[in-house]
Amino acid sequence: MSDVKITETSKLAVQGDVNESFKLKRGEQVNLTRLDPTLRRLMIGVGWDVIGFDKEAPDLDLSIFLLDKNNETRMDEDFVFYNNLKSLEGAVEHMGDNRTGAGDGDDENVLVDLMSLPFEVYRLAFVISIYDAEMRDQNLQSVRNCFLRIMNDENGIELMRFNLDQEFKEHPESSAVIVGFLERNGPNWFFEGTGVMTKGGLKEIATKYGIVVAY
Repeated sequence: MSDVKITETSKLAVQGDVNESFKLKRGEQVNLTRLDPTLRRLMIGVGWDVIGFDKEAPDLDLSIFLLDKNNETRMDEDFVFYNNLKSLEGAVEHMGDNRTGAGDGDDENVLVDLMSLPFEVYRLAFVISIYDAEMRDQNLQSVRNCFLRIMNDENGIELMRFNLDQEFKEHPESSAVIVGFLERNGPNWFFEGTGVMTKGGLKEIATKYGIVVAY
């Protein structure tokens, strides 16, 4: 497991009522299995609002990288995004692209079957990025109210929510963010909120994880 700050608040939260969604802060980690020992299938929802743009609105996308013990993808199919909606084993399924971010609630969703994830996959990286950001000269300064939330797909209960507004204010020129990681440690599943911003966009992040992006 990576080094991460676990506050007294988060320690209390993993022992709390599973019906109360835990508000994760950057740098914190929460034990999802302790929040809900019955957890088998996750629904990951992300959302955002785009405001104050002069021309074409930024098109944000959610991508997921399945990573091994070396923090790299094993194959191209470990990069799940709008052009590859399901991992090879079917354990991770992207529910489709939302080009506008309009409306309340989730803008994009991903289903994760924890029981079907191969044992050589140690963690999932969740990334939000702007499509063609460099060509369109766009960044995240016009994005607000961005969040990632995790639900038990079998009962619809929200377990955790991670808000990212402060990160976007601190790094307005960035075009992508590594929101966080879903990691396994023995029988337990954790989510770590990182909020790491990058100006290099999805291409830079994909390259870091061993994917050659041809665009």
